[in-house]
Amino acid sequence: MPKFYARRRLSILAGLTGLIASVGLLNGPAASAALPTPVSGATARSYLATLTVATEDRTGYNRDLFPHWITQSGTCNTREVVLKRDGTNVQQDSSCAATSGSWYSPYDGATWSAASDVDIDHLVPLAEAWDSGADSWTTSRRQSFANDLTRPQLIAVTDNVNQAKGDQDPATWMPSRTAYRCTYVRAWVQVKYYYGLSVDSAEKSALQNYLANC
Repeated sequence: MPKFYARRRLSILAGLTGLIASVGLLNGPAASAALPTPVSGATARSYLATLTVATEDRTGYNRDLFPHWITQSGTCNTREVVLKRDGTNVQQDSSCAATSGSWYSPYDGATWSAASDVDIDHLVPLAEAWDSGADSWTTSRRQSFANDLTRPQLIAVTDNVNQAKGDQDPATWMPSRTAYRCTYVRAWVQVKYYYGLSVDSAEKSALQNYLANC
């Protein structure tokens, strides 16, 4: 059952509100993040078999080399588009900022009622991409990667969970919610395959192990 958190609210009233929301979301698939559906487990396994295995280049990464949260339409940037896509009953102001709604984080099963408690995770982190081949890309291609709404690359999740993940790959970090791990590794392999990124040996081994159960 998803947990409802109302961060920094300590009153009894807020606690009751959270409990009510939790009950309301018990059977609420509409609250689940709308990550584009990744390829099947069988397809992910076939993709993984074709990926180049290489030692990662751990030098030169700079987040500014991946222009992100670009304008998508009107006043809405990529973050705001994903917040709207992945949330439930999301209301936005004239500048496209989310003013209310709820967001279910499939990584940890938490639901948030403030957009400030939600990060947009690059499922394959920008630093991981750099280390796996994006260091040779043009800035335009890196921008496309950082703002990709078509592949299963961007997803709204609990901010602290995203920060704990950092730039780790599946050999060292996976969502704590085990029910989501198959989706996560299928998405990971699809993104790496589409962009022609390599995997290191530990990463490939971990992906093979997880995909064996998908």
